[in-house]
Amino acid sequence: MQAAESAPERWFEDFLPGDVAEFGDYPMTEAEIIAFAERYDPQAFHTDPVAAQGSVYGGLIASGWHTAAAMMRLLVDHAIPPNASLGSPGVDELRWLKPVRPHDRLRVRVTVQEAVASRSKPDRGVVRSFTEVLNQKGEVVMTLRSMVMYRRRPAAAAG
Repeated sequence: MQAAESAPERWFEDFLPGDVAEFGDYPMTEAEIIAFAERYDPQAFHTDPVAAQGSVYGGLIASGWHTAAAMMRLLVDHAIPPNASLGSPGVDELRWLKPVRPHDRLRVRVTVQEAVASRSKPDRGVVRSFTEVLNQKGEVVMTLRSMVMYRRRPAAAAG
């Protein structure tokens, strides 16, 4: 795995509803698919290429959790600003739409849906986004809706 690119500095105010960002190129290798699944999701269609041939998928596929982990890596490398991220209270509507296979290359598309400043904690706000993971063919393989808390721009810098 390559060293992380640093996501650009951004603050809560920089996330505008309707903004779309697309980024990343994450290669899903057979070895990584098997290693992840052996540790976290040891079902035969994730761990055994021969057994996977006889499954409903007709071959080895990545665990959905592996796809989610690859998505998270791309978000950290390209989109989540380390200067302002305060974490996430959760995700909704996680969907695995198409199998991810060895040699697929994943990228992420994030659409900001809403940005709401906190009333009780004026130093932050919550950004709600719709996230899609796409393969090299442009097919959407996974989607989710997320909420992320971000720091607001410091007052001294805002003026």
